[in-house]
This record gives sequence, C-alpha cells and structure tokens, in this order.
Amino acid sequence: MDLARSTPRWRALLLAAVTACAACGIVYELALITLSTSIHGGGIVATSLIVAGYVAALGAGALLVKPLLGRAAITFIAVETLLGIFGGLSAAALYMAFAFVGGSLWVLAVGTALIGALVGAEVPLLMTLLQRGRKAGAADAGRVLANLNAADYLGALIGGLLWPFLLLPQLGMIRGAAATGIINLTAAAVVSVFLLRRVVSRGELIAALGVLATSLGVLTALLISADDIETTTRQTLYADPIVAFQRSAYQEIVVTRRDNDTRLYLDGALQFSTRDEFRYTESLVYPALGADTRSVLILGGGDGLAARELLRQPGIDTIVQVELDPAVIDLARTTLRDINKGSLQDRRVHVVVDDALTWLRNPQPMPAGGFDAVIVDLPDPDTPALGRLYSTEFYALVSRAMAPQALLTVQTGSPFSTLNAFWRNISTIESAGFAVTPYHVHVPTFGDWGFALARLGSTPPKPAMPPDTPQLRFLDQRVLDAATVFSDDIGRRPMEPSTLANPRIVEDMRSGYR
Repeated sequence: MDLARSTPRWRALLLAAVTACAACGIVYELALITLSTSIHGGGIVATSLIVAGYVAALGAGALLVKPLLGRAAITFIAVETLLGIFGGLSAAALYMAFAFVGGSLWVLAVGTALIGALVGAEVPLLMTLLQRGRKAGAADAGRVLANLNAADYLGALIGGLLWPFLLLPQLGMIRGAAATGIINLTAAAVVSVFLLRRVVSRGELIAALGVLATSLGVLTALLISADDIETTTRQTLYADPIVAFQRSAYQEIVVTRRDNDTRLYLDGALQFSTRDEFRYTESLVYPALGADTRSVLILGGGDGLAARELLRQPGIDTIVQVELDPAVIDLARTTLRDINKGSLQDRRVHVVVDDALTWLRNPQPMPAGGFDAVIVDLPDPDTPALGRLYSTEFYALVSRAMAPQALLTVQTGSPFSTLNAFWRNISTIESAGFAVTPYHVHVPTFGDWGFALARLGSTPPKPAMPPDTPQLRFLDQRVLDAATVFSDDIGRRPMEPSTLANPRIVEDMRSGYR
C-alpha cells in the first residue's frame, strides 16, 4: 500500500491519528507535572527542569529512531503501544513510588525521558510513512511536513485544554492518565488495522494487535480499580485513618481521625490537629483585637477555626471570610463543623470564595472606613502561587482594607525551622508601611511557630489581650509577653522583602528546614 498516494480519506485518518497521539503525549506530561506539584510542591525550577527534560527527550527520540526508519510501520505501532502503556501507567507509578518508596523524583525523571523520547520518535516515523513510495521534491516534502506539524500542534492544543478542563477535574490524575493511554492505544489500533495492515506482515500485525489488546486490558483494569488503588496508597501516607478526602481544583484535601485527634492536611501538609490547634488559633486571633473591634477580615482560614474564636469575642458583629477553595468551605461546614462550632454558618460571617489577592483589589463587602482587624491565615509560601500572598504588594493591598488604627496578624511560619522565611516575611510586611512586632509560641504538632502583629505607621504595636476576653485554654497576657522574646539563635535577620517580581520567600521555604 502506497500511503503517499492513498486516498485523501486515508491521509486524513492518519493525520487524525497524529492529532490524537499528540494530544495524548502532552496530557502525559501535564499529568506528571501536576502530580509532581501535588507531591513535591512544584515550583519554577522543578517545572522548568521537567519541561526542558521533555524537550531534550523529544530530540533524543528523533535521533534514536533513525536506524528503524526502514521499518517505519511496525516501529510506529511499537512506539505508540509503548507510549500508551507507559503514559497511561505513569501517574499511578509516580504516586505509588512516592507512597511506598518515599522518593518519586527518579520515576518522574524516567517517565519524562521515556515519554519525551517516544513522542519525539513519532514525527520521523510519520514523515517516512507519508513519503513512502514517493519521489518528493522540496516543495512537496514541505507541504507534507506542514500538514504533519499542523496535526501535531493541534493535538498539543487539544491535550492542553482537555487536561485541566475535563480529564483532571472529572477523572483525577491516575484515571485521567489511564484514560489517555486507552485513547492512545485505540488510535494505534485504528492505524494498524486500517492503514498499515498491507505494509506490515500478517504475523507482525497479529502480534502488534495482541500487544495492543493486552495493553488496553491493563489500562482498563487500572481505570476501573484506580479509586481503590489510590485510596490504599494514600492511606500509607498518613498515620491515622482517613475519614474524608477530596481532590479539589486547587489541592488534595485529607482529614484523618484517631480517637479525639482530628487532623486536616492540604496537599499532604498538616494544617491543624485538634490536640493543640487552640494554641495556634488563639495566638493568631486575639492579639489583633482591640476594645473597639467590630469588624474583622480573615484571609484564608477556610477551616473556620479563626472565625470560631472571633465569634466568642464580645462586640464583633461583622466577619468577612475570604477563602479560595470552595471545597475547604464545604468541609468546614460538614466534617469540621463540630470543631469550628458551626462558625461559617453564623449570620455574622460573610463567606467570600475568591483569591485573596484578587479580592483585595476590590474588597466587597467592606465596612465604611475599613476593617478594625485583619487576620491572615494562609498556608506556608512554598509555591509561587502562595508566594504571591506573602509579598510587599499583597500587604499593601491589605493596608487599603484596614481602618486607620486597625491591627493585622499574620501566621509567619516557624522562626526555628524556617528561619529565613520567617524574618523575610517580617521585612516584607514592614516594606508595605507597617510597624511590626514578631512573636512566637510553642505548638506541639508544629514546633516553635511564629506570627506578626502589625499596625500602619512607625510605632510597633505591643501585643495585648483584648478586654472581655473569654476564658481561653492557652493564651493570656503572661504568655503573650513572653512570646515577643527571641533567643539569639533565632533572632532577627536583615532580609530583603519578597515581592511579586522577586518572590524570595518561596526560595527560602524551598531551601529546606533546619
């Protein structure tokens, strides 16, 4: 069969298969990047290395396939079979390696190299097939290459849109990759049966179809059992039984419970334990409150614990809670409701689902004259997305939402474990026009944990308990006075502020814990 002189219908079918395979290739790489971000925290460096490694592997694959161009048809079937099975299993392999072995970077590196090399081998093979039996001039070869590139890039576009908008939210990472592998293998089977059956021998075709069918069976089994595999694998990562799990558009949310200890994890990072969360929550909330505090803005804190404490304080009648992830809000209103005392259902609490930085540009609702207190309870800035919320620009926007004498408290991480990040955050808050008093307390599940108390102006505020404070389990004025003392080994370090253009605090977090 002369593919170059076959009917336009067959050429169109081959180009459609090229489009489908290209879409699958980009989905595999996006799945690896997404899961790597979820497991390792992602970041510019890691993502850049993955993308650069993938592109380098494309070139390596194109070179490695050159000796096999004489048997382009059967090689193309083999490449697509391997790509479908490796790509379809890649996310599951990465997740299981992380859970059972403890390290998955080598799986990521190997997966990126294999997938990139196989995708890179496609174009030379397809060019050989499309030019088979033809004495092509330069212009004709250019037209074939243009069609091939157009189909390839169209597939990349389709795959890039399918992953974030359909596959990931509907199927998740493991099932999404497996489903993509099934599509890849199906495309290879269609090409084998309808286009290449006269190019390869009967024995080769039967063998190829047998391998394709077996691979399809493996990925179908993975697709069916992915939930059970993921549940079993996930449980190995947590010491306590998982009682709630959800993968939202932003993060993996896990709640564990053993006896009276309930814990919330976001992307594997502990957010609180009911054994001692009151130490953290009381230390974050009450120093921000004064005698005349009526309105409070909470940025983050979607678990409802900060709102719970605010509702205990007499005089507060308006709380605006800004949380990015609606899944966390839903969890706070259901699974965590007993812990937060139903705070997010209280009529005084106005929940806004939005990105904090975006919302601060046009804060609605906002009391006339600004909020009397602002509490920033956000996850640690270990990714660029979170680093935005620990920048000079972010705190400048916060200042615009505050009343003239309002107080601001910020959770600033551990001054012992992440010393540079802690003092970087203090310098960053100051760079936005605040006078800052840092303080820290001991939270057993976190260790030494730090906060910042700030006010606009040049005079740092003195941490003080508000009047009419309810009976607390941990914080009082004695504890608060002691909390402002830092020993020499964790004392103040001069640091440049973190900004949107130069998110230094993210690198501080990534440089490791001491």
